Amino acid sequence: MLDQIKSTATYIQSKITTQPEIGIILGTGLGGLVKEINIKHTIPYEEIPNFPVSTVEGHSGKLIFGELGGKNVVAMQGRFHYYEGYNMQQVTFPVRVMKFLGIQKLFVSNASGGVNPNFEIGDLMIINDHINFFPSNPLIGKNLAELGPRFPDMSEAYNKEIIVKAKKVAAANNIKVQEGVYLGLSGPTFETPAEYRMVKILGADAVGMSTVPEVIVARHMNIPCFAMSIITDLGVEGKIVEVTHEDVQHVAAQAEKKMTLIMKELMKEL
Repeated sequence: MLDQIKSTATYIQSKITTQPEIGIILGTGLGGLVKEINIKHTIPYEEIPNFPVSTVEGHSGKLIFGELGGKNVVAMQGRFHYYEGYNMQQVTFPVRVMKFLGIQKLFVSNASGGVNPNFEIGDLMIINDHINFFPSNPLIGKNLAELGPRFPDMSEAYNKEIIVKAKKVAAANNIKVQEGVYLGLSGPTFETPAEYRMVKILGADAVGMSTVPEVIVARHMNIPCFAMSIITDLGVEGKIVEVTHEDVQHVAAQAEKKMTLIMKELMKEL
């Protein structure tokens, strides 16, 4: 795996002229942040050696290099999910590569279902912790000391300092933000009412099918993380309705402008 990571990073470095400081992973329907990036280079996933290819509608599959909020960034427009049939190492491979490209922080976005009764559809939630309910962990297997320790600490999976700055940015721009715990499930089914109840009982505020593996791997490599969910549907008793992927994309697109503004202004503060 280390050879693959290094050869992929070397290939990408041959195509770009700047070193990214911040990595960004864009979730379902959240590709619009790219419009704010002063783009220098775009590389389709299919051209990148060892890279998986995104198969999900709403995930376009490009690595974008440029400037955002005065910082050099690399953005994944389209991410990989466990439910697509990839193993956890493949899902998180791009995060490994971004580390070797030089990123110092990772920003992640996703669309998720809210189980906190105080949440409404379209709310933004800053993730302050997560629960890994995937049937696997991306660090299972032989540990490569060059990447990180065998037993990485997860007491601060999401960087507290960045969270404080994000909340200040949101307040300064009159954007309401929630804060809470994200629980990761494999999908690809949306949750049953009983599963939503379970998620709430377990102590989460939102549930989704991504983010947790990437953050685990980033923290393994000592990269500080910041993540935001757009609450695209509600798993709250009395508010549960039938949900489609198109519904999720539509709500994400509506709330995306606010999330984009927070991320852009937050980068200026770092």
